[in-house]
Amino acid sequence: MHKNPQAGSRTERIAILNDRCRQGLDRGSRTVITRNCLARLAGEGGLVAELLAQAAIMAAVRGASFDRDSPERDMGSITVREVKILFKIDYYDENLEFGSEDPADAAKTTRVLTIMLPEDY
Repeated sequence: MHKNPQAGSRTERIAILNDRCRQGLDRGSRTVITRNCLARLAGEGGLVAELLAQAAIMAAVRGASFDRDSPERDMGSITVREVKILFKIDYYDENLEFGSEDPADAAKTTRVLTIMLPEDY
């Protein structure tokens, strides 16, 4: 895999930028975990349980593998504590008002990683 987001094809550049987003290396990206997803994993355990659930979810998202049918590595499914979780990366402009003109250009794109249960999708 290329380390330079400018190298390779447009699809590969997007995939590399998406990997950086999932890995927590893109300081401009946002991550959202739906309330329903967090509640399912944390149960009634309070704040500490929510923090532990967030850590488990993020570790699973960061370690996700992808099939050929997801060349941009922008959507996937993982299992955390026997709960199926979906994640999706969407591409917005810098102000989060509209879709990005060019998801392959990090300067023009804010990535939003949404982590959810299947019923939240």
